[in-house]
Amino acid sequence: MPDIRKELLRIQELHAWYGESHVLHGLELSVAEGELVTLLGRNGAGRTTILKSIMGLVGKRTGSIVINGAETVTMPTHRIAHLGIGYCPEERGIFSSLSVEENLLLPPVVQEGGMTVEQLYALFPNLKERRSSIGTRLSGGEQQMLAIARILRTGARLLLLDEITEGLAPVIVQTLGRLIVTLKEHGFTIVLVEQNFHFAADLADRHYIVDHGAIAEMITREELPNQRERLNRMLGV
Repeated sequence: MPDIRKELLRIQELHAWYGESHVLHGLELSVAEGELVTLLGRNGAGRTTILKSIMGLVGKRTGSIVINGAETVTMPTHRIAHLGIGYCPEERGIFSSLSVEENLLLPPVVQEGGMTVEQLYALFPNLKERRSSIGTRLSGGEQQMLAIARILRTGARLLLLDEITEGLAPVIVQTLGRLIVTLKEHGFTIVLVEQNFHFAADLADRHYIVDHGAIAEMITREELPNQRERLNRMLGV
């Protein structure tokens, strides 16, 4: 049966630069509403730059990035965010001198329908226990949960998540996997940059393979069982 979900994100002929460094080369991809898509590839392939380009956080970008029907390639970052986009960078961006609850309350609401602090505490019980703890006293896993929780309060429905399992213990990675499944069940659309292919493999509807700033291949969930060995070679797993 064909997928008739609404297209939420479409990127066409995207080029992106940091200064003189040309990182993305005519990249094209699309994401449907409610879909979970991964961006896989070796370090330096351009995956993080794709997320930063969507948010307008690169030096220069050309081409087309349409989010929910709106062309955004010339928009400033704050306007892009107000289209309902939440970006969780690899460095997490936790304010170390603020408490968990202060971190949660700091970002502005960009759309209606964001989770309340109490709903977030129900989703992240660890954060409720640490609500008065300052950022420097949180473990890596708790900081990652806080970084994700913070964007869920804003009302964002398209989540851009960059390397959320990086450096975390296996038990925390499993917890984050369950969280991603829960968010997908709640209708969030997720673009996930992930180095841990084994974590991403069972979560995603589709996998985009990024190589030298372009999409080398797209593999669906249904195609994955027959493509795993080849994919492992491409990713150097």
